[in-house]
Amino acid sequence: MPKPKTELEKVYQQVVEQGLLRTRDISTPSARVHLQRLCAQGKIQRVARGVYAPKNTKQSESSALSIISLKIPKGVLCLISALHFYDMTTQVPWEVWVAIPENAVTPRISEFHLKYVWYSEKMLSAGVESVTIDGVQVKIFNPAKTIADCFKYRNKIGLDVCLEALNEGWKRRLFTMDELWSYAKVCRVSTKIRPYLEALL
Repeated sequence: MPKPKTELEKVYQQVVEQGLLRTRDISTPSARVHLQRLCAQGKIQRVARGVYAPKNTKQSESSALSIISLKIPKGVLCLISALHFYDMTTQVPWEVWVAIPENAVTPRISEFHLKYVWYSEKMLSAGVESVTIDGVQVKIFNPAKTIADCFKYRNKIGLDVCLEALNEGWKRRLFTMDELWSYAKVCRVSTKIRPYLEALL
């Protein structure tokens, strides 16, 4: 008869199975102690405050996105970070752009450079998709919503970035005109974006 697993072994198995795991994801009251002990034993690694992964896990180029998504569950990747993910820009973001609820307190994550943008409930819930990065479900705005957002916040990112993304996304058929127009209404940029949409047709 197999020997019952200890709490420490169960925590280790959970980290291995999930790939990335937050302290709060473990129900045992001694979670923090077990995680620290597993780190000391060299079995797991701390990749961010309160986030752990198996020791030999190779972090991908997009690993920061998955870790940030775990740390900010209500956040949605947006603007330059979303454009970069969809390969709709030549801009290489040195910050991760995250949309958060308009009344939310700014999350503090010292391990990464973050750029927060406060969205209304309507804007934050529109056009959200989920992609899997390193086994984590990451929320990101779809290409059409991202373009509309870019025009909304053109003063933050630059109109040239908006136009580059619009042309690249349209050329690669990442969205339809109807989709883009619908999100332009949500973001209240219909008037601003109309001349550029007409130029594409």
